[in-house]
Amino acid sequence: MQSLRVLVRPSLRKNWSKKLSLSSILSQNAEPQPKIENITIPPPSNVDKPLSPKIEQLVTAISNLTLIEVSELSGGLKKRLNLPDAPMMPVGFAPGAGAPAEEEEEEVAQKVKSSYTVKLMKFDEKQKVPLIKEVKAQIEGMNLVQAKKFVESAPAVLKSDISKEEAEKLKEALTKVGGEIVID
Repeated sequence: MQSLRVLVRPSLRKNWSKKLSLSSILSQNAEPQPKIENITIPPPSNVDKPLSPKIEQLVTAISNLTLIEVSELSGGLKKRLNLPDAPMMPVGFAPGAGAPAEEEEEEVAQKVKSSYTVKLMKFDEKQKVPLIKEVKAQIEGMNLVQAKKFVESAPAVLKSDISKEEAEKLKEALTKVGGEIVID
């Protein structure tokens, strides 16, 4: 606003007797805009983009090919451009819906189990007290009463989401004191 006053005041003083509008004053003091040439405006999105003559020729030539010629063209382009063969999917094929059994077996083989669950299935009644003490020692925050209730409620999950080494150690320790342990 301040710069507008600076521009308007000198003009008004010179032409005080003339009635000038603000737009005429601004147009007198405005700098000419630089002209930009050779700009192509893209067509709207709902209108097809015009093709270059070279591309138009290729489209016309390819659309006139027979199916055998299209197959040969495809093979030639794959060789020239080092493109891998993409498997053809039948119409209506949903990925994963009808996967062959071989692929499923490979996926199962690739999955490596990383977390294990240790279950106390049953125990020897003669060794109940040592088993309760060992359960209390192996599981953090468990007192003797909780360990006794846990052992008596067999089969029950002792620990879950543990490594294979930890599961093996736990199984070995509890098997020594009369527990029958299963690792899943």
